[in-house]
Formats: sequence, structure tokens, C-alpha cells
Amino acid sequence: MPHPATRIRTRRALLAAAVLTATAAATGCGAADMTRQSSPYANADGARTVTLSVQSWVGAQSNTAVARYLLEHELHYRVDTVQVDEVPAWDALSQGRVDAILEDWGHPEQVRRYVEDKKTITPGGDLGVTGHIGWFVPKYFADAHPDVTDWKNLDRYADRLRTPESGGKGQLLDGSPSYVTNDKALVDNLDLDYQVVFAGSEAAQITQIKQFAKARKPFLTYWYAPQWLFNQVPMVEVKLPRYTDACAERGTADPATVDCAYPTTPLQKYLNADFARRGGEAAAFLKRFHWTERDQNEVSELIAARGMSPEEAAEHWVKAHPDIWRKWLP
Repeated sequence: MPHPATRIRTRRALLAAAVLTATAAATGCGAADMTRQSSPYANADGARTVTLSVQSWVGAQSNTAVARYLLEHELHYRVDTVQVDEVPAWDALSQGRVDAILEDWGHPEQVRRYVEDKKTITPGGDLGVTGHIGWFVPKYFADAHPDVTDWKNLDRYADRLRTPESGGKGQLLDGSPSYVTNDKALVDNLDLDYQVVFAGSEAAQITQIKQFAKARKPFLTYWYAPQWLFNQVPMVEVKLPRYTDACAERGTADPATVDCAYPTTPLQKYLNADFARRGGEAAAFLKRFHWTERDQNEVSELIAARGMSPEEAAEHWVKAHPDIWRKWLP
């Protein structure tokens, strides 16, 4: 995810878990490296075609599914979706290999390079969702041990949070190794008796969290909002040292120096600059696409928890909320 001190998750490079693989297949996403291969629909001058970048986490898949459904069924575009990691997605967007990113968690280096300097990418406006990353423990554990929600007390519980994978230390569960997180730096700089352990993907991390919760076992995990899983496994955030701009600036220069909490980030959309100028109704629609955390979580839960394909979930949401999406149409 983003920039070590300013971003939130670099979500992320994809995916070994069967649930996420099935989701990607259902969206028509491939695991192609779009810095080397372009979609047949991307940057297609004069054609009613759009290519959307879709990241591995289900919230981003929900955005893309609903946008795709409406572009196809209301505006009669042909839409392709391409699964690509966060930072490579910026390269692909700059090159016109994809037309839009619908959920960015904050990449200041890429903004400077492509938006401000090269001007090959243009902001597409707020998604309407505010993102936050942090460390979380299950509510049942926090209720029994309220002091665990202060990072200064985490070492008291390291023994209880050990796993076979954490090498004798407490386990801090992360998702995909491709996520850009500050967790290793935080563990080192706060001198915590913990080991970052990667589940492999968002889907695998969710599976582990659910298994811990079913057994009422304690766990400490990197997690983020918005995320539908909070509805099924209530969690409480651990207070890390307060986020500051100074910490973020140090982290930009050297990610290993980060010693503060993650920021809260209004999630943004970005469009290829040429597409923004010449993309007609599709570009206008994507700029107007703006919904809430509740909307996104509704679609995400249909996909991840109820087994719907992204297209089915999008159709269900679209039919239920015409008062919201009709405002997005040009």
C-alpha cells in the first residue's frame, strides 16, 4: 500500500488463496503484469471501451464491479478489468495500458511523478470512502484484557500470541507480502517482541482471523477499514504512537524509520490524462462515481461472505440503490 508513512496498504499482489482466485476469475481479471502487457480495450481511441485496474482486496473489487456493471448496462461500454498491484498500476495508468484506478490509498511518490511532473495521470476525485490501517485484536480479547489496546503493553501478551510461524515471538498477522506496510519497521523501532507473519493474501488472512475467532483465540493483526469482516469478527484497534507529518516525512525518505501509526486517508480515484480528456461519458461517469463505506461493504460482503460473483453482487446493489447511482450518470 502506499507509502510507508503516508500510505496504507499496498495492496497487493495476488493471490494464492482460492477464494480470491475465484473472485478474480469472476471479474474477468487476470494476473497480468500490465507494465508489460496492455488490455485490448485500453486507450482505444474513438471506441466505447474502458479498462479498469482492479486490486486484490475485495473493497477495490466492489468498486470495479459496480462501475463495470453500470458502464456496460447503462452507458453501453465494453469494459475490461485487469488485476495489477498498486505501484505497477500507476505505471500502467501513466502508459495508457489501463484507463482508471478507482481506489488509491495514497502514493505520494507516484503523484509527484505522474500527476505533477509528467502530467500523464489526472485526479479523478474522492471515492467517498475513508481508509484507515492499523493493528487490531478481537473484541473478546480486548474486553478481557483492556490494556492490550495500548502498544506499550503488547509485550505482556507476546507469549499468548505466539504461533508456530512466529519463531518464539508474538505473531503480528499481515496479508500479502506484496502489501507496502510499516509493520516490520514499527516492530523494530518500538522494540516489540513480535514477528510479522504473512498469510499470503487478504482472503487467506480473513480465513485465519475467522479460525482464531471461532476458537476464541487471541490474535494481533494488521487490518483496515472499510472492511466487511468487522461485521462478523468485531475487532478493537491497538493505539500506536500518534501519526505525525514529521514521521511521514522521515518514512518517505527512509521507510525503516517509521515509528508512528498509519494515517487516515480519503481514498482517491485517478484517470489516465488522455482518457480523462477524450473518454467521453465513461470518464465523466468515473469522475462522478462516489459512494460510502456502507455501500462498498454491502457489495463486498455479498462477494466475500455470501459467495456471489462480483457481477452478481454489483447487479444486486444496482437494483437496490438506483437513487445513488443515477447521480453518477452523465
